[in-house]
Amino acid sequence: MPISKILVANRSEIAIRVFRAANELGLKTVAIWAEEDKLALHRFKADESYQVGRGPHLSRDLGPIESYLSIEEVIRVAKLSGADAIHPGYGLLSESPEFAEACAEAGITFIGPKPETMRQLGNKVAARNLAISIGVPVVPATEPLPEDMAEVAKMAEAIGYPVMLKASWGGGGRGMRAIRDPKDLAREVTEAKREAKAAFGKDEVYLEKLVERARHVESQVLGDTHGNVVHLFERDCSIQRRNQKVVERAPAPYLNASQREELAAYSKRIAEATNYIGAGTVEYLMDADSGKFYFIEVNPRIQVEHTVTEVVTGIDIVKAQIHILDGYAIGTPESGVPSQENIRLNGHALQCRITTEDPEQNFIPDYGRITAYRGATGFGIRLDGGTAYSGAVITRYYDPLLEKVTALTNPVVNS
Repeated sequence: MPISKILVANRSEIAIRVFRAANELGLKTVAIWAEEDKLALHRFKADESYQVGRGPHLSRDLGPIESYLSIEEVIRVAKLSGADAIHPGYGLLSESPEFAEACAEAGITFIGPKPETMRQLGNKVAARNLAISIGVPVVPATEPLPEDMAEVAKMAEAIGYPVMLKASWGGGGRGMRAIRDPKDLAREVTEAKREAKAAFGKDEVYLEKLVERARHVESQVLGDTHGNVVHLFERDCSIQRRNQKVVERAPAPYLNASQREELAAYSKRIAEATNYIGAGTVEYLMDADSGKFYFIEVNPRIQVEHTVTEVVTGIDIVKAQIHILDGYAIGTPESGVPSQENIRLNGHALQCRITTEDPEQNFIPDYGRITAYRGATGFGIRLDGGTAYSGAVITRYYDPLLEKVTALTNPVVNS
């Protein structure tokens, strides 16, 4: 049966983005909201909305743990509303194979990769080993770190300082730390494990050689249920702060034609090796001195920065996700995704993330009420927002992202 009603297991900007795509396809939509989001905009952008969890005001201040992160609660609402598909968005449960399995057990289409693919790629160490096995270059790294700090110190020395500490599960820069001095190793490992545990529920971390002059470049891929895989070129995500992406560009302006082809080939190889279904992003470090690429991870979900790829390719990635899980093959008109030879770049796009921060506290995330708002306008400007409006309340439980501003420059306009 084709998808007819989609529940978005998320909130704010990405929930609204999925609702818009679903509405344009004539599909019904369902929103979920926690107690602290009872006045949130995404609740009112869907055809139906349901509360999940008891909310922090009633349950020991647990934030999203009993609401957006509760698989049981989300599945309960999906059944109650009659939703036959769930889109996870990004963050929250989007990379949980247990959630994808729960959807399958409930007879609900999960708009994302298969659980086994998520498990294969969700652990960064396992994903690295996969890349090595199929000839994709990787940065030298360790296995998950043991408890014995003496052994950890030996592993770090074997790689050679400086090293980068990373969480084995999840993304978003959580648990990442650059270590240049051996005396900082024990403290940073302890802190990284604590942060990883809080963000992903697992404290597994590993060490990776730090590439000092690196560019962060990623490749967008789409795979269907018929074994077809395409790439939508690449994005540059090198402008970061505290290991969080701030500005993204598409395409990467420093790549020549042969480098672009090399990067795309690596990404398609990984997607094909994992029988990838849906939208995914393969991330790399590029050594600015040598021009070599090093695989670092796969994000098996839609990315915050997908908008820049959409505006330079003309492909609606969210609609493509829905069509793919509906069984349409890439390269057919019904899928909304052309065959590889017909996917082209048009112009250059830049995305800036607008977040709420406290400039007097080193720009840490802040919260409160927006008293006045004026959005950007103009030719080539796209706004994707969820809490960017006058009167919106920003809580301390979620990412401080208010809005994404995407600008397209130098498009080829057919007369």
